[in-house]
Amino acid sequence: MKDCNQCGKCCIKYGDGALSATAAEIDMWELFEPHIYQYVKDNEIWFSPDTGVQLTRCPFLEIEPGQGKEKYTCSIYQSRPEDCRHYPSNIAEMVRDECEMIEVKDLADVKKAQSTLDDLMEDSRPRRR
Repeated sequence: MKDCNQCGKCCIKYGDGALSATAAEIDMWELFEPHIYQYVKDNEIWFSPDTGVQLTRCPFLEIEPGQGKEKYTCSIYQSRPEDCRHYPSNIAEMVRDECEMIEVKDLADVKKAQSTLDDLMEDSRPRRR
């Protein structure tokens, strides 16, 4: 499995209303990060603060300046929703989403690839009991 190359496919695909935030995250944003909270409407995320309309893209996804292939960054990376922190969760999801981390060798041994992914994502996911 390759390292993430910041292609942005996951953020672009899920940043249009397919994500949610926990009540605790929304409460924290309201108290400490109003620049994020302004995009919350009725406990749902990524609505225009001006119009109240659902955005078609996460407002915090930024294109990194540079030459060549575009790279994306998250301007709220440390405060991003759990949905973002837990992605990707499994190999099938990565294949479906055309994640550029997947390699042909990963598809030849999906169980091993899933184990590698689980190791990579260990610090981003809730602890299993």
